[in-house]
Amino acid sequence: MKEGNGDPSKPNGTPDIEEKKLTVQYPTDYTFKVMGVQAGDFRDYVRELFERLMGGALRPDALSEQPSSKGKYLSINVTVHLTSEEQRRAIYAELHKDPRVVYYL
Repeated sequence: MKEGNGDPSKPNGTPDIEEKKLTVQYPTDYTFKVMGVQAGDFRDYVRELFERLMGGALRPDALSEQPSSKGKYLSINVTVHLTSEEQRRAIYAELHKDPRVVYYL
């Protein structure tokens, strides 16, 4: 099962975004962590996904990555400039629906 913020049906008891009551002041730079199976194009795929969601090209330094210890997964940090809570939630909703994303924070 995919895990991450915004999934209230998770059996492991992780609180939904609503329950965490985050206090983020907008506009702000916000970092998402996206994890998926390490494949040759996963980094490009994540970049294209965020460019589509943000409506334009990301900064060259917006992505950083870290492979898992056994090399099966790739964790990518994506820093974007958000203007509202609705925008942040919409991105989490898209990440939750995406079959290539196995975990996100």
